[in-house]
Amino acid sequence: MGELGFAVNPPPVLMVHFLLLLQVAFEKDGVYLHTSAKRHPDQDSLIPGVIRIIEKGSDTLLQWTPVDESSDGSQIVYSKKDPAGCQTEEELFDPGYEPDWAVISTVGTRSRVQEETDGLGWSYLIFITKEGISIQALHFHRGGTKALLKALCKYVILATSPKDSRLYLVYTHDSYALSHSFDELQIFDDSSSNLVSRFLQDPYAATFGGFSKVTNFLRGTLHQEDGVAQHAHGDPAAANVEDETGFEVITCQARLGERPSVQREAPVTEQEWEQHMDPDGRVRDPIGLRRRIFAGGLSMSLRKDAWKYLLNYYSWDNTSEENKAQVRRKTDEYFRMKLQWKSVSEEQEQRNSLLRGYRSLIERDVSRTDRNNKFYEGSENPGLVLLNDVLMTYCMYNFDLGYVQGMSDLLSPILYITQNEVDAFWCFCGFMELVHRNFEESQESMKRQLSQLTLLLRVLDPPLCDFLDSKESGTLCFCFRWILIWFKREFAFSEILQLWEVLWTGLPCPNFHMLVACGILDAERQALMNSGFGFSEILKHINELTMKMSVEDILCRAEAIYRQLAATPDLPRNVQELLGLSEGKSPTPSTDTASSPQPLSLSQAQEMELTDSVSPSQPDSSIEILPTEEASTSQSLSP
Repeated sequence: MGELGFAVNPPPVLMVHFLLLLQVAFEKDGVYLHTSAKRHPDQDSLIPGVIRIIEKGSDTLLQWTPVDESSDGSQIVYSKKDPAGCQTEEELFDPGYEPDWAVISTVGTRSRVQEETDGLGWSYLIFITKEGISIQALHFHRGGTKALLKALCKYVILATSPKDSRLYLVYTHDSYALSHSFDELQIFDDSSSNLVSRFLQDPYAATFGGFSKVTNFLRGTLHQEDGVAQHAHGDPAAANVEDETGFEVITCQARLGERPSVQREAPVTEQEWEQHMDPDGRVRDPIGLRRRIFAGGLSMSLRKDAWKYLLNYYSWDNTSEENKAQVRRKTDEYFRMKLQWKSVSEEQEQRNSLLRGYRSLIERDVSRTDRNNKFYEGSENPGLVLLNDVLMTYCMYNFDLGYVQGMSDLLSPILYITQNEVDAFWCFCGFMELVHRNFEESQESMKRQLSQLTLLLRVLDPPLCDFLDSKESGTLCFCFRWILIWFKREFAFSEILQLWEVLWTGLPCPNFHMLVACGILDAERQALMNSGFGFSEILKHINELTMKMSVEDILCRAEAIYRQLAATPDLPRNVQELLGLSEGKSPTPSTDTASSPQPLSLSQAQEMELTDSVSPSQPDSSIEILPTEEASTSQSLSP
């Protein structure tokens, strides 16, 4: 395998003449070295420079050069070398300090530049050799990391690390490396060596002519600068056929069958509910009852009791007397926790900034939660007091998480149905067990779910994904609020009651809320693709869907999508695991799964993490992108 390392360049005086013999394939100025460990370094500690990709014959170099070469001739060079060579690796620049990366937080694999933030305000790259040596960070004060990565894809294969989404592994286009990777992926029928030979000669023809079984592994990495033509957006007939005669483009879309028609059933009635109870008040067939709730929802009069089962406040196996005893225990526990914050004096609270912050945030959110609902309208409404008290008590129940904006949206319908402080609290705790990771500061669960939603949409509707990519909307960031608070602000209050009880059944798969999101996008497909919308118009259109959609229609679409995918024999394994369709797998919502390095697609690979467990070739080196700190700030929930 070829080896990527560092090379010593000619002295700066000779560099001008030396560069005349080279071809500059990429150049970006405003790339700085920081010689101070301070978060906001002064001007004297910044060394401006230019980063270039330079071609010299068969050799390719990634070079950083100071702008003022008279002050220092130090250069950082990253070179693709012949494995037969005897060149050594050497770090030419040593600022004399170790950066404290622990203080930098990230929100995703895509680097971002946020000029308005109080943090760093730029992205930076760290190059790491195969031996694990980290080279001094290069800070892109004027942006350009994405352009650099795009340019690098011409010379090397970049793959997302399965252990750290900020890390990209670097593979050379080497025959052995490709052959080894192809053999381990086991996605080709032909001899790997023969395919690799054809691939190196003509990547386009070899890939789309001979690798007809490839789904999503090599998407994006085979694109040359003038290479693969793009699908005609909005034209389903062009989804699988290239303009060039004789080649069929295989996207990550599986061979989906016809989508079935689904009709919702009538809600579960009180009489039907009673038929599921034995003389002791124990549910006879919990699974069958949950299936009925999934298919039709619940009558309004049943929700007060049925939600306690769905949210694990009541046990399906308990008798009515056992559940009453459970309520008595839980009531005592609730008021003990409530007393903890109620008994804190004003003087004590002045020395408790955390509690003070929770109280302030809860009071602000409660004052604007569902105020058009009669249960919460008016300034002296007792429902607001209960909403406040339950949320404050939850801070005592879950010290680690506390209160985060959006939780009041989840509690409001529960309190409205139960109309009891204690019952609402424990049902809310049951709901939070399902979604609490959505509110964690790292937002890892939200990033993962958006990535999984992208994966599902890519399988279901590649042309729509391509369209969104072309409009810089491929990250599906406009779906953030949907997933965070389970569509609370997208449907009418009465419809949310039905949607949530369907989702709480856990049927037909633990991640059915992802398919609900797919159902919404499916319903708006034509409106999005045939309108000529750009990024801003797409975002505006999605926001304007609020309170205009039918939950019955979306649930039918979501269930139809599930049945369609479940009937697909060649569904990718990571999609099977996500939907609980793989044998021996029973995934839970928002859980991590092991994944392999993912080939970098400049439009999608930074958002989507594949979960297929494959042992790739040893990478030559890696690139780490650390976005700006403030990017992890919680996003606004305003419609």
